[in-house]
Amino acid sequence: MPIKTISELDIAGRRVFVRVDFNVPLTPAGVVADDTRIRESLPTIRLAIEKGARVVLASHLGRPKGKPDKKYSLEPVAARLAELIGAEVTLTDEPVGDGARKVVSDLRAGAVALLENLRFSPAEEANDEAFSRALASYADVYVNDAFGTAHRAHASTAGITKFLADKGMGLLMEREVKFLGQLLGDVERPFVAIIGGAKVSDKIGVLENLLGRVDQLLVGGAMANTFLKAKGGKLGRSLVEDDKLALARSFLKKAEEQNVDVLLPRDVVAAAGTKSESGRVVHAMSVPDDLAALDVGPETARGFADAIARAKTIFWNGPMGVFESEPFAAGTLAVAQAVATAKGALSVVGGGDSVAAVHKCGVADKITHISTGGGASLEFLEGKKLPGLAALEG
Repeated sequence: MPIKTISELDIAGRRVFVRVDFNVPLTPAGVVADDTRIRESLPTIRLAIEKGARVVLASHLGRPKGKPDKKYSLEPVAARLAELIGAEVTLTDEPVGDGARKVVSDLRAGAVALLENLRFSPAEEANDEAFSRALASYADVYVNDAFGTAHRAHASTAGITKFLADKGMGLLMEREVKFLGQLLGDVERPFVAIIGGAKVSDKIGVLENLLGRVDQLLVGGAMANTFLKAKGGKLGRSLVEDDKLALARSFLKKAEEQNVDVLLPRDVVAAAGTKSESGRVVHAMSVPDDLAALDVGPETARGFADAIARAKTIFWNGPMGVFESEPFAAGTLAVAQAVATAKGALSVVGGGDSVAAVHKCGVADKITHISTGGGASLEFLEGKKLPGLAALEG
């Protein structure tokens, strides 16, 4: 069933419940450290305000373990949102209850309320029916604009939709579905996927689903170590999933049968540990016993950059090394630069570290689409049905 968008829904003068992803980092002083996720939701919120909707926003923040916790309050988020939209944002003192109901019922057309952290109740993650019904009672229309939580079947992403007939996706969700959906359809070739991160086990599903679609697969990060060891490499003290070696061998065989070129690191930057102040370049198949591979080496970075430069469609998820540590960030930054400068290519980047890398390089504006959901984008590309999207159908 096609999913409606907020542009197609009748929202004028009506109470519109918008599930947003305001799970942002806070400073020790308790102010918003990075407002990217708040900014991403602004087009949907502004459209609802312009159409005269009475806007009820809802989000989680952090992991408060199902009970109220001041340090996870959405108060600083409400303050930052108010600055960005130039209007008052009323924060309720609880996600559901008499106080929240009063705030919502007092909303005027074009006004905005933000429910307190949904995860202050264990009923949110449990997708509890009574909690879902209570949330639904605050609205006439439901809009999900939180792609980052679309792979979770929670009360605010799935349960609530059973009690509201009018539902659809926000502008951010619409954009995510459009660009990630393109990667699963007919794309311009060559199609290159760059997959990094720590574990093969976390990404094998997406790797296998991409196998039938991509021309080249570039593998970096600690997960590459498992593939290298599966091919007979000596990885020293590198992080390796020994219980996934057979899976890695099987995958490489499948790739060969399907004529998909899998590029693994040829050299790596190795050091005694992640706290080391520097590393040395060694052959990827011969890491000394006392060292660990912590980034792809310069030869690998150049090879990856060449493959990316020839691509017409690019998907990137996951860092090439211990990106948060300066001596082991070069590989990830080189990939970010290459993706941004690939001429005429459709580029989609997802996952926290990959997104951080394109921002650190100052090239975010040169990426076609930066996904706000790392886990959700992977599950989408794995071919899984996301509960948050499935709930919007019909």
